[in-house]
Amino acid sequence: MYEEKTFAVYIMTNSTNTVLYTGMSGNFPGRILQHKEKLVSGFAKKYDCTKLVYFEICEDSEQAAQREHQIKAGSRKKKILLIGSINPEWLDLYDKTCE
Repeated sequence: MYEEKTFAVYIMTNSTNTVLYTGMSGNFPGRILQHKEKLVSGFAKKYDCTKLVYFEICEDSEQAAQREHQIKAGSRKKKILLIGSINPEWLDLYDKTCE
């Protein structure tokens, strides 16, 4: 659905929606698949963040990095409101957007 060079900022969570991970990538679908298959070492793998609950497509890497920084600087409450604005049921958006 997306081109190989699709810049995006995204939020992933675990199966119980208790942990939030914010990231950005220039290969959006590929990066989400890496998280889902636990191929990326770090926070998301450690806390089992395999469910894509929020994303924004960006024009370029600079815009994605700025937006990632802005989201990460916000409180958990702000992230929850952001997710709820497009995904109130906290469904996994991967199947609908990345395949």
